[in-house]
Amino acid sequence: MVSSLGDVLKIQGLKVRYPNSTKWILNGFNLKMSAGEKVALVGSSGSGKSTVAKALMQILPPGSTCSGELNVDGQNLLQLTNKNLQKIRGELIGLVFQDPMTRLNPLMTVGDHLIDTLRAHQPKASRSKLKIEADELLTKVGLRPERFNAYPHEFSGGMRQRVAIALAIALKPPLIIADEPTSSLDVDVANQVMSELSFLCDDLGSSLLLISHDLALASRWCERMSILQDGETVEEGFTKEILVKPQSFLGQRLVDATKTREEKKWSRKPTSHVVLEVERLRCWHAREGMPWDLNWVKAIDEVNFSLNAGETLGLVGVSGCGKSTLCRSLVGLLPIRGGQIRLLGQSLGQQSQKDLKQSRQSLQMVFQDPYASLNPKMTVIQNISDPILIHNLLNRSQAKERARNLLEQVGLTPPERFQNRVPSQLSGGQQQRVAIARALALRPKVLICDESVSMLDAEIQYEILALLNSLQEQLGLAILFITHDLLLARGFCHRIAVLDKGKIVEEGLADFLFENPSAAITRKLIRSCSKINKV
Repeated sequence: MVSSLGDVLKIQGLKVRYPNSTKWILNGFNLKMSAGEKVALVGSSGSGKSTVAKALMQILPPGSTCSGELNVDGQNLLQLTNKNLQKIRGELIGLVFQDPMTRLNPLMTVGDHLIDTLRAHQPKASRSKLKIEADELLTKVGLRPERFNAYPHEFSGGMRQRVAIALAIALKPPLIIADEPTSSLDVDVANQVMSELSFLCDDLGSSLLLISHDLALASRWCERMSILQDGETVEEGFTKEILVKPQSFLGQRLVDATKTREEKKWSRKPTSHVVLEVERLRCWHAREGMPWDLNWVKAIDEVNFSLNAGETLGLVGVSGCGKSTLCRSLVGLLPIRGGQIRLLGQSLGQQSQKDLKQSRQSLQMVFQDPYASLNPKMTVIQNISDPILIHNLLNRSQAKERARNLLEQVGLTPPERFQNRVPSQLSGGQQQRVAIARALALRPKVLICDESVSMLDAEIQYEILALLNSLQEQLGLAILFITHDLLLARGFCHRIAVLDKGKIVEEGLADFLFENPSAAITRKLIRSCSKINKV
């Protein structure tokens, strides 16, 4: 199905409006791509980037308005019947989603996902023939065919993204769309995934449309770049030229924000007062075997660290190293098998349930995906006041008043403008501010931020980091900052600890560790860092 020479993609005057909305998400958007070309589509959160992908796949919500020209390999998608659209999905366009775990069926094996995709376009082929093709696809994306019968939850994030790539290239489409394919991956795995995707596109002769908020990533893998703002293209050209001398106001802002994020050193002085101590923490999972001879997965194994008031400790490592497991064990979402967690001098493992509930008010968490962590049916003010009511700290009217004050504290002003909205009516940056406000509702001493800016564009990332910096200064918060981005950790954190296979293999002051890494994994992460200043 790979195209001959010529325009693989031609979008002209594309307009998209979602149901029950008067706002055009895309308002006359234009884009052309030649065969084998790699183009990055970048822009701020809410600019319409993902809507372009949905329009191309014709998977917009029912009742949406979509007009203009959507031409892929000579076919106008807006003139095709539903039956024909089902055929072109996969044959003309392959799509790699941002989070494969939410797109893969947890009840189906990886192999069955591939066979289902292949069978939809080869209904008369035997299972044995499709199995051979599926094994070849797994091999192409760097996975062993022996994992054919594994389920998605048995794969790491990087491995699941490789499965998503295998599904996207299965039918050799002339156009592959990758929508934020690496935002939840560490820099090393992200580079592996993008290298694999780029190689496969070259091998197939497919064009690649990379949708990303990461300018450094875009500059590394794409020759051309298109910058989107409010549904319209504000700048387009060769990537290197745009990053060296952007012409549009938004282009200048995005480049400046990315450079600032890479170079910014946040100045805060921690105290010497220890608020969190972790000693020989173990979080093991029984995988298989008899009860007296279990095979343990040592997700967290003998981890030690401490955290002072007003200090930020960055915890970095590759996907699957145990970062999120550590977070969840600290806040009580996962059981621990040994070791101690001391919060404000009190051992959490030795407290009664009543005392433990009270202690955990001082340890709160901000998750990676704010939309997934907020109740979609509750308003903003309900989401923030809910933990206050659960802990019986204030009555309902007092809790709402505190929620309004917190909205002001996190920069969502005036509160009346936001308090009655539901999360879906907010941008990604606004959702994360609400999530931070909710985490602050119980007046914590320690804030755990688990990849809390990885899904945001450079400008919004900077805003959220500035907010966390300001809150730390005001409230004396200790912050455990989980990230796969070593450059970000270097600028934002006082100290960095590197986690590998459940163990801390290196720890030190951020600048010193970055300049003098001793562990092999640290050196590997530093080499994998992408900077637009390298352009």
